[in-house]
Amino acid sequence: MLRLRDYTPARVELGRAGVSVPTRALLEFQLAHAKARDAVHLPLAVNSLAVELKQKGIDSISLSSAARNRDEYLKRPDLGRRLSDASRERLGALRADYDAAFVIADGLSALAVHRHAVPLLELLLCSLDWRIAPVAIVEQGRVAIGDDIGESLGARMVVVLIGERPGLSSPDSLGAYLTWHPRPGRADAERNCISNVRAEGLSYAAAAHKLLFLMNESRRLKLSGVRLKEDSSSPALASESIIHRKLAGDD
Repeated sequence: MLRLRDYTPARVELGRAGVSVPTRALLEFQLAHAKARDAVHLPLAVNSLAVELKQKGIDSISLSSAARNRDEYLKRPDLGRRLSDASRERLGALRADYDAAFVIADGLSALAVHRHAVPLLELLLCSLDWRIAPVAIVEQGRVAIGDDIGESLGARMVVVLIGERPGLSSPDSLGAYLTWHPRPGRADAERNCISNVRAEGLSYAAAAHKLLFLMNESRRLKLSGVRLKEDSSSPALASESIIHRKLAGDD
C-alpha cells in the first residue's frame, strides 16, 4: 500500500496517541526545531572557508556587515544589508573592471554555507571564462549586502551564496541570488533566486546549470530580476560535461 510519507519529508500521517501525536513524532519535531535554531545561531567559520577556497586556487577576502554581533544581526536586518566602514574601505583597494563578483554570506544558516557554498562555487568558476573579483566572505550578511560589495568592487554583476531560513526539515538549504549592476537600493524584484541547494533538494550540478544560464543571459541582456526568465531547458551555455567531471572527481 502506497503511503504519502514515502513521497515527502513533510510531517504527514503521524498517527496519534489518544488526542495527541505519538511520542516519537513529538521528539522528532523537537529535534528538528533544535537543529533549525542551532543553524541560525551557528557562527560562520570564516578562516576555514578562506583556507578551503585557497586550496582550490580561489582568492578571497573576509568582510563583515554593519551588524556587530549575531544578536544585533537578527534584530536589525538593515545592518546586515550593508558593509561595515572598515570592510568597505578594504574593498576600495580591490576595485577594478570585473564581470562578476561572488559573495558567500552566512545569512540565516551558516551550516548551509559550510556544507554547500564552496562545492557550488567551484563548479561555477570552472565554467566561467570571465574576470571574477576575489570572493567576498561576509559575516552577519544578508542578501542585499551583495549590492554594496558589487558596487564597491566595480563588478557588473553580483552572485550571493547565502544560508536560507532553516525549515523543520531543511536546516542546511543554500540560496543563490543574482543581481545585474549591483548598487545599494536594489529591490528584490531586481534579483533572480535559486533556492534549496542541498543533498535533499537541488543538486550542485542542477543549481550550477541554472545559475550559469541566468548569468550568461543577464550579461547578454544587461538586466536581472522579473524581466530575466530562467529557461535552462534550452541548450546550456556552460559545459555540463565539465560539471559532471568535477562532481565525479575526474579533474
